[in-house]
Amino acid sequence: MTDSPPRLTDSPPRREPAPVRHFARVTDVALAGVTTVMFVAVALATGVHSPWHGPIPLALLLGALLLVRRRWPMTVLLLSIGGIFVYHLGGGESPAGWIWPAAVAYYTAATTPRVRWVAAIGLAQLIYSAIDFRWALDSNPTRYAFHLVGEGLLLVLLIAAGLAYAAALRWGERLRETDSRARAAEERLRVSHEVHDIVAHTLALVGVQLNVAADTLHEDPEAAAAALSLAKEVRNRAMADLRSLIAVLRDSPGDTAPHLDPASLGRLVADARDAGLDVTLDEHGDRAAVPALPAIAVYRVVQESLANTIKHAGASKAEVTIGYGPRSITVEVTDNGRGGTGDVIEGHGMTGMRERVSALGGALTAGPTPAGFAVRADIPVAGSTA
Repeated sequence: MTDSPPRLTDSPPRREPAPVRHFARVTDVALAGVTTVMFVAVALATGVHSPWHGPIPLALLLGALLLVRRRWPMTVLLLSIGGIFVYHLGGGESPAGWIWPAAVAYYTAATTPRVRWVAAIGLAQLIYSAIDFRWALDSNPTRYAFHLVGEGLLLVLLIAAGLAYAAALRWGERLRETDSRARAAEERLRVSHEVHDIVAHTLALVGVQLNVAADTLHEDPEAAAAALSLAKEVRNRAMADLRSLIAVLRDSPGDTAPHLDPASLGRLVADARDAGLDVTLDEHGDRAAVPALPAIAVYRVVQESLANTIKHAGASKAEVTIGYGPRSITVEVTDNGRGGTGDVIEGHGMTGMRERVSALGGALTAGPTPAGFAVRADIPVAGSTA
């Protein structure tokens, strides 16, 4: 059984960066400390005389539970409320109401999909709080009303804050997913351009050599054998390029095209000459200073232009002129093939060249000239990265 090939949209499980995880741990410790200290401080301020017999143990429990609130939010909420109930049933007076001691637990649980259970638990606790505080109804109804309204508003605010935070997280996740899909689409488009360029160039050269072999098979077997050998060599190089492309896709979304070195452009020119086209290459400027992305565009423009000349132009000569400037590269490929004034019908290759150059902020023009046909690309390099 073989492993299935990876997809461009596959991504590893998302893991928060180390600084984010560290900040989350520090936040949990801070909230645990604040909850513990504030509960005990309010208990002492409201006249509790024996804090070690109730408030301090409950405060320590509430604080300790907050250290694991992200991992088990509902469990932390239920244990917090359970501790508050045990405290009250044991005769302890509430130094800060029923909801506030479990405020962080309520907020954290409200960020989970079980927010309805959180609301139900909070409502049940409010009902019990109203019953427990009913002694104040006759003596001080205003205090009783403020107590219930305050507890209810606090619960609503905590749940609303949790829902807002969860919604923000989902929105951020959707934005990341959209961005990931956009990158995958760009990668597919780039790969399709690379595959088209390799296949089109190879088929053009191999087709010419096969025609030569077919025409000379009986009259000049040695010439036919040489043409077939050259076609095989071109085919092998194309297969190597395709295997390299696939390997790069499997490993990383890095470069999928040859860099602009003397051998790469030299091979293009040599292949075109072997196909019967008299090609001259004129370069001026510092080629070594060209970043990778513009270099790939230069290579592909030359490759596609020569392939189109061989396949469609019926030309005998072509000139490739490349100027490497500090801010832009100028590529011009001209031939003496069929020109005239007719409209140019762009195929996939010409469209791919134009999109590749436009993606780098450049411009490409192509059309007939009085002497034949010309392709010109102006590719900026300022701000590009190698």
